[in-house]
Amino acid sequence: MRDHHGHTPGEQGHPVSFPSVPGPKGFTQSDKNICENAVNDIAIEAAHLTKQYHIGTSADSSGSLAERITQKAASLLRGRAESSGGASGRQPLWALKDVSFEIPRGHVFGIIGRNGSGKSTLLKILSRVTEPTSGRAVVRGRVGTLLEVGTGFHPELTGRDNIYLTGSILGMKRREIRKKFDEIVAFSGVEQFLDTPVKRYSSGMYVRLAFAVGAHLDPEILLVDEALAVGDLQFQKKCMQKMQDLGSKGQTIVLVSHDMQAMSRLCHRVLLLEKGRLVADGPAHQVVSSYLHGGFDDWSFREWPDLRTAPGDSTMRLCSIRVKNCDGELTDTIDVRESFAVEMEYEVLRPCSPVTPSVTITNEQGVDLFETFDLDPQWRGSVRPVGRFVGTAWIPGNLLTEGTFFVSPSAFCQEPFHVHFFERQAAGFTVVDPLAGDSARGDFSGQMRGLVRPLVEWTNRFEPKNSRKPVGSYR
Repeated sequence: MRDHHGHTPGEQGHPVSFPSVPGPKGFTQSDKNICENAVNDIAIEAAHLTKQYHIGTSADSSGSLAERITQKAASLLRGRAESSGGASGRQPLWALKDVSFEIPRGHVFGIIGRNGSGKSTLLKILSRVTEPTSGRAVVRGRVGTLLEVGTGFHPELTGRDNIYLTGSILGMKRREIRKKFDEIVAFSGVEQFLDTPVKRYSSGMYVRLAFAVGAHLDPEILLVDEALAVGDLQFQKKCMQKMQDLGSKGQTIVLVSHDMQAMSRLCHRVLLLEKGRLVADGPAHQVVSSYLHGGFDDWSFREWPDLRTAPGDSTMRLCSIRVKNCDGELTDTIDVRESFAVEMEYEVLRPCSPVTPSVTITNEQGVDLFETFDLDPQWRGSVRPVGRFVGTAWIPGNLLTEGTFFVSPSAFCQEPFHVHFFERQAAGFTVVDPLAGDSARGDFSGQMRGLVRPLVEWTNRFEPKNSRKPVGSYR
């Protein structure tokens, strides 16, 4: 029962507007320095980017040189048929439409959206693989790219040769590449195939080497597409850790991924594309949460103003369910370290035998993680009078793991057993981890096992080597 979850965003996000900069007339040297510093703080600037393709053709006139040559050859081959009155079948397809944003230097920036929303096209424009139909993209700094499998490396060259070729393209001297060489090879795990042409590599081997090269040759800006999904789980964890390390060192990263937990964990900001348009640009956890639930309606609460249609029976009716933060404010995004409240409002229509309100927390796989009962001693075991009640269940911090969760309120009596109402997944929320180091994950940035993630107290006792007791003698 998720009436807030089944639709796409109802309003278009507003492209970031760039501040106007006055012309040089009347500038002092101080003014010029301020403007130069402001520009230098922006790694990537995109203004009104638009990309149009034509269905039935390989490219449009604003594509790369290879695309334009291919298009020209194709048009010559079909020219006679078209001049004879045959339909060309050229229908415009807007891969991107009027997309604007800025990425500050040193930020990790995510791009999300459904398949076909324009994510990869945007990354190709930023990496100069293709050109926009209109608008402009300014990229300031040495760029390393990892796009889809098949781009970036020369297929006929060996892995070794491609490492040096990529470094040379980035403007590095051979001795600089040599210093990084062993680290690249060790990270990629393709030592045995280093002198094999990369066209012989499996997709996984290709991605491992491509990421290792892109991440270790010190690019100022790293562009990474969903190609990481090809790698095995262990390698994905290594990549995520490496990107986190790069981000902490001040390098700019632009990441396209369908892994929403990784995007929430790694990115400062996330941009959401829908059918080529920018519909949201903001803090990672907020944009990811909205995307996961199909829109921008607040799904942290649900209300039934008319008791006649509210869940329940002639004895009790559910009025509302709300998720609130520790300050009592409605929220659909919870910091993993902080406690939060699930507030259930219900109406008793006639006196009834002792009733037990409850709340069940379910994850996005549909697994019920736990159910909690209202054991308030004031009403436990007592007949509740006619009137309205508001029960609040406080869920402690450092209990749930990252992800999406749903709240199912219910109320029942035990003698005889009868359920007055049970509203499955009436509201929901997302738990995010800011990687501050003081949650249950500590300094670990990978995927933790388990359905819950409590912060468990550990103690240690150290025994010097010379004073060790026999195994099993510690009590």
